[in-house]
Amino acid sequence: MRQIIFDTETTGLDPSQGHRIVEIGCVEIVNRVVTGNHLHIYLNPDRDSDPEALAVHGLTTEFLADKPRFADVAQQFLEFIQGAELIAHNAAFDVKFFNAELSMIGRGDLSQYCALVTDSLQHARTLYPGKRNSLDALCDRHGISNAHRTLHGALLDSQLLAEVWLAMTRGQDALLIDVDDASQGGGAGIALGAFDSSVLPVLAATADELAEHEEYLASLDKSVGGACVWRKLDAPVAVDA
Repeated sequence: MRQIIFDTETTGLDPSQGHRIVEIGCVEIVNRVVTGNHLHIYLNPDRDSDPEALAVHGLTTEFLADKPRFADVAQQFLEFIQGAELIAHNAAFDVKFFNAELSMIGRGDLSQYCALVTDSLQHARTLYPGKRNSLDALCDRHGISNAHRTLHGALLDSQLLAEVWLAMTRGQDALLIDVDDASQGGGAGIALGAFDSSVLPVLAATADELAEHEEYLASLDKSVGGACVWRKLDAPVAVDA
């Protein structure tokens, strides 16, 4: 499964008013692992940014003057996202800008080049109704450091969102399988011999491994807002006298 976390910075809020993309950031995730493969492009929008937008991203007209236009990098961008699931925070905003840019060069809509587009903001609102779900708030909720984020940047925000997305969608799988399921699933018809646990070596965890395990459990506790399922499994069982 290939996913692309993406973000843009723009000259303003509405492409129908002539606003353009000035920065693209994309981070690749394959099978829930951030691969290190990313795409980062600054763009010359051939116009100034609105003061409010400039205060957010800090990309001045002078800085962008020698950067490529969207038409120059469109193929590079489309090849990078080809066939992937695209994930963005408030995805409708970024998608409308990409659709406007693609339309100007006769390349159709973004949906033609990706498997689907997922809005991480909507997902967060479903998980945490009534709470703040900005990228900064989600970083804080999941213990992800964003101390280096003084201005918005498309690549930096995509890198943070990749960590947030994996934390939000981590889930906790069942640890045990009912014996009855064996006769209903893909293992039907397979005869299993008696299991002899005495042949298995027992390796005790080291102090460092136990400390890492405790740190991981603490992060799970924070992400689910209480005791994770591991805590419940580890809790002592009361025995009647």
